[in-house]
Amino acid sequence: MGEPFPPHRHLSGNFAPLLMECDAPDLPVLGGVPHELGGTLYRIGSNPQYPPRDEHYHWYVGDGMIHAFRFQHGRVAYRNRWVRTRKFLAERAAGRALYGSWDNPRTSDPSVAGRESGGPANGNVVWHGGRLLALSSNHLPVEVDWQRLDTVGSWDFGRKPMRRMSSHPKLDPVTQELLFFAYGADGPLTQRILYGVADSEAEVQRLDAFDAPFAGLMHDLIMTRDHVLFPLVPLVGCPKRRSRGEPAYAWEPERGVAIGVLRRDRPVAEMRWFKGDACSFFHVMSAWEEGDKIVAHLMQFEGAPPFPRIDRRERATPQPKLSRWTFDLAGESDHVAREYIDDLAGEVPRIDERFLGGRHRHGWYAVLGRDAGGRSALNALAHLDLVTGRRALYRLPESDRVSEPVFVPRAADAAEGDGWLLALAYRGVEKRNDILVFAATDLAAGPLATAQLPHRIPYDFHGSWRPAAA
Repeated sequence: MGEPFPPHRHLSGNFAPLLMECDAPDLPVLGGVPHELGGTLYRIGSNPQYPPRDEHYHWYVGDGMIHAFRFQHGRVAYRNRWVRTRKFLAERAAGRALYGSWDNPRTSDPSVAGRESGGPANGNVVWHGGRLLALSSNHLPVEVDWQRLDTVGSWDFGRKPMRRMSSHPKLDPVTQELLFFAYGADGPLTQRILYGVADSEAEVQRLDAFDAPFAGLMHDLIMTRDHVLFPLVPLVGCPKRRSRGEPAYAWEPERGVAIGVLRRDRPVAEMRWFKGDACSFFHVMSAWEEGDKIVAHLMQFEGAPPFPRIDRRERATPQPKLSRWTFDLAGESDHVAREYIDDLAGEVPRIDERFLGGRHRHGWYAVLGRDAGGRSALNALAHLDLVTGRRALYRLPESDRVSEPVFVPRAADAAEGDGWLLALAYRGVEKRNDILVFAATDLAAGPLATAQLPHRIPYDFHGSWRPAAA
């Protein structure tokens, strides 16, 4: 008999795990799913199969579970499966959790002493080179069968000498290259960063490493047509802290931010580092060149809410907002200019990814509001027109929550923004989920279709679209 999950804010409510794998071949649908919408939406998140071993458990470290919604001829099918990582299989065989939270060796079972867990494969899921890859920041990608969701195994990009890859690679829509990175490339909490480029067949063509100014957290990559940027925020890793049983990462604002800027056709020795005052962000919306300048839009906030300060002082939870960062490559200053361009708090921004790396017009994100208890909650979707400055919203009922939106073009050659926006909605009263389909540039009109699940999906992280013709 399994042990009950303990009371914990990241193990209760809709953070609580879904302890089943299931299939629903034909979901009930309100409205009409466009018949041109053909393909599969994949979502992935944290879903621990066993109660954690210690009180340091966090939403970020649970076992990965993939949820697939297949759209075909106006119908929607659903399937979910855990990703069978090395950690998952070892713990399933033991019938209990073996690894401490954040792989803390002080709270891991003696049977796994000295062995890394291999990571949870819970952070993102991407389609590239004919492979569906589940990603996290501390292990190699895990290949998953795109139809059955069976785990195939780790993918090492053609047996290249690499141990990990982060959750946010960038796919160049022009070259079909996948740009990827890994922080802590020489092991957890080290300053070494790995940078790689895989071709359209998922074979690595470039693999470099360089030392960052400090062992900061680097969650996302910034890509333009000609440049790649490596942004470090002052969430700093420290092996000594972890060995004492303290948080491995802590907020050290005196370090500020550091952003490495590199031309994609040049060696890493030519990287130029820009600096800025302390702030943080997790997710980039877009970036492009404007003459000798690089412009990036990202969700910036003044702090790091999921991580403690070294001094353990209380702090207010900051609200991320869309900010414009400008890098002057022709100037002598190494300072990055920053300004907020939207006053609405939000997270997990997405664009029409056929325009990734270049100038674009449309962006979407989940709006971060407050629930009845004053806690942060993703409870609306926003569409921002960067040309006109106009913003459109779709708000969910107060008890509901929404996921990261994913844009799907109507056709490969459709105009930017001509297509649909897909998002999960958690129905707080009914304790289950829907999948929402919107006309991407008309959110205010509400969903065109709502496919209804009979159960809930725990709050997830990211997702991607695989077209039926892929």
